Amino acid sequence: MSEARTFDPVWEERFSRGHFSRYPWDVVVSFVFSNYPRHKPRREVRIFEAGCGAGNNLWFAAREGFLVGGVDASPTAIANARKRFEEEGLSGDFRTGDFTRLPFESDTFDLALDRAAITCCGFSAARAAVAEVRRILVPGGRFFFNPYSDRHSSFVSGHYGPDGLKVDIGEGTLVGVGQIYFYSRREVDALFSEGWKLLSVQHLEIAEQLRPEYLVHAEWRVVAEKVE
Repeated sequence: MSEARTFDPVWEERFSRGHFSRYPWDVVVSFVFSNYPRHKPRREVRIFEAGCGAGNNLWFAAREGFLVGGVDASPTAIANARKRFEEEGLSGDFRTGDFTRLPFESDTFDLALDRAAITCCGFSAARAAVAEVRRILVPGGRFFFNPYSDRHSSFVSGHYGPDGLKVDIGEGTLVGVGQIYFYSRREVDALFSEGWKLLSVQHLEIAEQLRPEYLVHAEWRVVAEKVE
């Protein structure tokens, strides 16, 4: 069995074709406003995103006055994030890299985001990524982790690749997005078993009722706090 990749080239291909999200995910907006430290002015609050893509989530945060930084393995996505921020007069620290080896100093960020990016790598890589997120967060910093669930319709499609990944997904709503690791509750708990306090663990399921096939979108929404 070949070694699992921490970044699937399908995303560079998609970004190269202009497949960008322009606006932030609503769940990210809710997380930021519910969890940023109120004892600091916004201009001193730092927010990081793993797998930031073209910066749509960090764009919102920067417009709201926060300091932002992000990592993505796609050079095209990072170039577009920098271009958008420059055109709109916003500041952001965007770097091309692997989120299992983050290019930021320890104890730097107040909040961290993962909107279905870490779920695109295998479980051992996810352990490394979550450990890196913990390293760059300040004590008491909070992390929003948003992977796909093993109750997702696409989980039963494709076949297993290295490190527990599902590859060649051919059914459900995740066709064409490359490799995915689908999480059980036990695996969510395992990722946060050391150095974290779980503040919220939500499981979201949305069932398609109009089309003849029964499709379920299922994801985890986890908020964890760094503890010493």
